[in-house]
Amino acid sequence: MRVDGRCHCGAISYEAEVDPEATILCHCTDCQTLTGSAYRVIVRAPAATFVLRGTPTIYVKTADSGTKRAHAFCPVCGSPVYATAAVPNPPLYSLRVGTLRQRAALQPRRQQWCASSLPWSMSLESLEKLDRQ
Repeated sequence: MRVDGRCHCGAISYEAEVDPEATILCHCTDCQTLTGSAYRVIVRAPAATFVLRGTPTIYVKTADSGTKRAHAFCPVCGSPVYATAAVPNPPLYSLRVGTLRQRAALQPRRQQWCASSLPWSMSLESLEKLDRQ
């Protein structure tokens, strides 16, 4: 599936090919902290299909395992855009689904790091639903 996305202010934009079946919802504490939310939704794109316009700011996070991940965000509005291995020519980009124009078509197929999930985040059906605030 061809996708395109951008940060909130439009300073960063991109295009890529993704497999919608590979959309993941992650509950790890890094995703919670880096998003300021309960989880993050990602879809991976092969580097060969990823075209970036603009220059993101890169933050390199070192995991407990020692693995380094480069997190890219807009230097103007702060929107997280993608993460990738902190190596030259990484093979994959983990795109932040919230920045994609086609986000409604990318339903998560798997949840990971559920041991770190916030207890309330696994069941939202009972919450009051408003169309607008």
